[in-house]
Amino acid sequence: MGKSEDFTRDRKPAPLGVTRRHILPLVGATAASAVILPRSLAAAPPDPFEKPPGAKARFVYVGTYTAPGVPPGGTHPSTAVGIYVFKLRPSDGDLTLLQIVPAMNPSYLALDPSLKHLYSVNEMTDGHVTAYAIDQANGKLSFLNSMSANGKDTTHLSVQPSGQYLFAANYTSGNFPVYRILANGFIGAMTDEFQSVGNGTGPNPARQEGPHAHQIITDLDGEHVFGVDLGADKVNVLNLDHATGVFSPNTVPFAPVASGSGPRHMAFHPDRKHAYVLDELVSSITVFDYDPARAAFIWKQTISTLPPDFTGTNTTAEIRIHPSGRFLYNTNRGHNSVTMFEIEPETGELEVIGWESTRGQWPRGMNIDPSGTFLYAANQNTDNIAVFRIQLSNGKLKFSTLVNTPTPVDVEFGPLA
Repeated sequence: MGKSEDFTRDRKPAPLGVTRRHILPLVGATAASAVILPRSLAAAPPDPFEKPPGAKARFVYVGTYTAPGVPPGGTHPSTAVGIYVFKLRPSDGDLTLLQIVPAMNPSYLALDPSLKHLYSVNEMTDGHVTAYAIDQANGKLSFLNSMSANGKDTTHLSVQPSGQYLFAANYTSGNFPVYRILANGFIGAMTDEFQSVGNGTGPNPARQEGPHAHQIITDLDGEHVFGVDLGADKVNVLNLDHATGVFSPNTVPFAPVASGSGPRHMAFHPDRKHAYVLDELVSSITVFDYDPARAAFIWKQTISTLPPDFTGTNTTAEIRIHPSGRFLYNTNRGHNSVTMFEIEPETGELEVIGWESTRGQWPRGMNIDPSGTFLYAANQNTDNIAVFRIQLSNGKLKFSTLVNTPTPVDVEFGPLA
């Protein structure tokens, strides 16, 4: 896909009445992939019409797959060394390198609510999670400690909104450990783990022969915990005892997605009424109404992330919601694009805005800076991060600059610089 190729496509008026996007319930993956459906930690959801503050200089952290291995889906051996620390330039979103912290496959990162500590996975056969202190003056990292993740190929981690616990997801072993975070930011003892079970019944048994934990997050208020299992086509729903750090199954123990979909990541809308699950294997997003009291998901919509005329191979990777709650974005590996969606404010349903080339290959990670000004798409196989300015009037992306950095995977935002 060439840099000059334009993927942005204007929306067409939606027809009145019932459309196919309303009649795609939990069906098989083949049907899900065949349907193309274009449609238009705060105490309260943001006002979508309030002008947000502009981007500010802050520290940015990029996780990588490291040398000498070839990363998953990769085309060449990585030359990355570890975690890359940058400073964001507010005028155009460009990143200036400040520090390289040696680490083994720190492919996903998370910060605590205070932005004083950063946590990293070490995605290896013997998976680990690692803690760092952040120097507030210069953004640089200092190693604190590392703990076994008690599983294989740790692929994701997140911090509970209270900052008390660290969650992790072990892809190959399909389990989700939880750790107490100590007052000094160190990772404490593992307090519990949840072992997911089952396997998908889709056409890709190599990816769904058993449980594959791919993400673990809480809802926005930290009341419930969600473990996304690509191998078993479901989102596990757990409760956490805040005093003991012990999991218990929720009354509604999981939310299924269409067979063979391979859910990878999910995101909650700021209104706390909708959840969005990114289906990696069939390139779709499943939209749910969310009942925060019961932590229950009610199917609403399934929509493709690809244009109707695309005939190549694709898997989705990351999903993010704009801080305003008006737009949703995901990355496509193969089509090498970001899909731009508008979120219907009442129903939470998605309408395609268009597609924007990531100016590179295999965009695995993607994130939006806290001000909602810039979107960063990490092109793993071309060793660069594409920076886009988000047009708040319509959600479209306008290319700003390319940051050259080896095998970028995850982009996370730290304290102000």
